[in-house]
Amino acid sequence: MRLTISKSPNATNIFVIEDVKENGKRTTRVVESLGSVKELEAKLNGQDPIEWAQAYVKELNEKKSQDQETVIQKLSTAKQIPKEKINKVQSGYLFLQSIYTGLELDKICHSISSETKTEYNLDSILSRLLYTRILNPSSKRSSYEASLNYIEPPDFSLHQVYRALSLLSQNIEKIEMQVYKNSLQLAERNTKVLYYDCTNYFFEIEEEDSLRKYGVGKQHQPNPLVQMGLFMDGSGMPLAFCIDEGSKNEQNTLTPLEKRIIKDFNLSEFIVCTDAGLGSTDNRKFNNKQNRSYIVTQSIKRLKAHLKEWALDPTGWHLPNVDADIDIRRVSDLSSNTRIYYKERWINEDGLSQRLIVTYSPKYKNYMRTIRGRQIERAQALADKPAKLKQKRSNDPKRFLSSTHCTQDGEIAQKELVRLDVDRIANEEQYDGFYGVCTNLEGDVDDILKINRRRWEIEESFRVLKTEFKARPVHLSREDRIRAHFLTCFLSLLILRILEQKIENKYTVPEIITTLRDMEMVPIKSKGYIPAYTRTDLTDTLHEKFGFQTDREVLTQNMMKKIIQHTENPKTLRKK
Repeated sequence: MRLTISKSPNATNIFVIEDVKENGKRTTRVVESLGSVKELEAKLNGQDPIEWAQAYVKELNEKKSQDQETVIQKLSTAKQIPKEKINKVQSGYLFLQSIYTGLELDKICHSISSETKTEYNLDSILSRLLYTRILNPSSKRSSYEASLNYIEPPDFSLHQVYRALSLLSQNIEKIEMQVYKNSLQLAERNTKVLYYDCTNYFFEIEEEDSLRKYGVGKQHQPNPLVQMGLFMDGSGMPLAFCIDEGSKNEQNTLTPLEKRIIKDFNLSEFIVCTDAGLGSTDNRKFNNKQNRSYIVTQSIKRLKAHLKEWALDPTGWHLPNVDADIDIRRVSDLSSNTRIYYKERWINEDGLSQRLIVTYSPKYKNYMRTIRGRQIERAQALADKPAKLKQKRSNDPKRFLSSTHCTQDGEIAQKELVRLDVDRIANEEQYDGFYGVCTNLEGDVDDILKINRRRWEIEESFRVLKTEFKARPVHLSREDRIRAHFLTCFLSLLILRILEQKIENKYTVPEIITTLRDMEMVPIKSKGYIPAYTRTDLTDTLHEKFGFQTDREVLTQNMMKKIIQHTENPKTLRKK
């Protein structure tokens, strides 16, 4: 790099330039504009601008030379390798650390520690709990052990991790609120649409306590549960969560958490989108005032008789931007027909006026019939095994079977007769392809349906928590520590979603986690690090978006120090 001076009638400007090759030809590019001589004279308090600029370029060249240092490690053909395992260190967490500090979680932890006069490093503990939840999900003990292999080892002991969980539990709402506000500097957040859903986690214990209660589990395990409610914004980012006892009606979890969002996050105008199980009349009425609205899925089967008749009537259907009425008996019934037909009307029930929108999709109809066909095949295979026929769940193939214990003459049969219930099959078939939602919005039908179709994203978030993050089993028994465990899961999910958005949602969650986990390095004693992972398009994208590179043949200790400093500077990741 060198200086160049450009003179014009109005000013003399100084630039730093360097020689580069473009398309096989040598040329120069401007590295930095240092400003005009006049501007520099005003800033440098009498120092000569040219001398200052020359010293500045010399410093840049020295730094560049250090970064391009060739490291030589002497090896001997006569010397055996040591018997101990070659330790590798984890470097993929550095990308997560950039987001962690961008959310200013380090400052939040320092604030909590200062208020409570905590002696241990809360920031170090929380950051490692989040990184290991994404990269090496396991118990707190195993997470602590995994973090020992990070480039920056932990500066805390295991027993302090459990003490930190209790402290984090006392500050969940504070952390949620501040992290949301800080996230606005890092990611696009659409808080005009909020999605809400619930799931539960079972514990392998026999007796209930104040939090873990018996209830209806999603995985049908006969164990005490805790229940997690989650709000997600329209950009797919987790917004807030709550943990309740497993026996609580999930419909009663929505409004308290929503009130907290309105109060703490300063949000007041939004659409709440949820499924029918959470869309109670009280929840709908709560979101039918001020500037709030709702979109709730509606089961066609559970409509009142006259509404069900109207919904299934093949006439009176429409397409967006088409005025004519359509008879769906005359449309293509092939799965290649991806059009979505709709009809709508306003209804008034329980003192609530709302808009009922019903859709019909030939593609969805064929999908439902394919699924049911497979279930009928499984049911038929079970027909000659009545001993296995027990209680039938809503989607259990056994629901298509009926059994009788008497002959046609009314006598008691020696064997139970099991056969397909053709009436039930025919009853279910009439709903194929139909889907309903209720809303108080008056906007375009297509816009409402687009909002509702994105509900799958919050279901996918729960899948990530349970499958990728292994949120259970929870190796904790104290209520405060259990709540803190789910706080770490929530914050880890937020960090992952911001990372996804940063790399433009081009890669799946398993791809991202596997790549970060595999980004290991072999330390060279007193020299630096050698990458021990495969460079891919994803690693290139990560380096480009996060502004640092770990994929050099060798990284000196000085280079790694600069990378770590870069990840600890939240300004490097802010939205442009």
